[in-house]
Amino acid sequence: MALIQCQFYSDVLNLSTSMTVILPQQTTTQIGMQNTLTGDKYQTLYLLHGLSDDDTIWTRRTSIERYVAPLGLAVVMPQVHHSFYTDMKYGNKYWTFLTEELPSISRSFFPLSDAREDNFVAGLSMGGYGAFKWALNRPEQISAAASLSGALDIVSLINQADQEGLFHLIYGNEDVAGTEHDLFSVIARTNKNEKNPILYQCCGTEDFLYKDNIRFKDLCEKTEYNLTTDFGSGDHEWDYWDKTIQDVLAWLPLKGK
Repeated sequence: MALIQCQFYSDVLNLSTSMTVILPQQTTTQIGMQNTLTGDKYQTLYLLHGLSDDDTIWTRRTSIERYVAPLGLAVVMPQVHHSFYTDMKYGNKYWTFLTEELPSISRSFFPLSDAREDNFVAGLSMGGYGAFKWALNRPEQISAAASLSGALDIVSLINQADQEGLFHLIYGNEDVAGTEHDLFSVIARTNKNEKNPILYQCCGTEDFLYKDNIRFKDLCEKTEYNLTTDFGSGDHEWDYWDKTIQDVLAWLPLKGK
């Protein structure tokens, strides 16, 4: 595998930013690694970080590079700061960056497929929210999405938070209930059809976000949305995410399986 720390300029953000990228590499003599190529254009997993982290965190806290090596899967990990993957009221346009500029600029740098069936997104905590938000609101771009301990109920989180703090910077005075930011509302009004992205949701039973995740699961069951779940023991920490990202990779509809 090739591990790339990529610094680049974003026209959307109007600043220099970074992403961490893993690319497949076919090798024959590398000890302890089984590397695979699956074609000229790679299937791609956009892997999103949580609130306290950045684009390097998945490679620092898990063995994601080793896990994807035999899969021939590229991984793109962007930097979005405390944005909740949203065009901020008092800040930068991270939703536009994520869903429009990031795929385009990544494909200009690297041999990544632009086919919907080859593009996936996953994330933890804030990134789990971002993954489902992207897939549910832009289903023409993403075929599968996974949330690990996701902060899925943004309305509840805002109601519990200091209204002059982080969420005020992101949403201002906007009532997000019923909007594209509100995943519960998006799921409730989604028509059941084969073009909807498939979803994978996991959360540990000791996690402070567990109850919100159960309510999201219940709504998906009520609306018959295609959701796979795993609610085993675990807390909001990296031992859990290092394990469950392997489950996510096993679930993804990858070529050659």
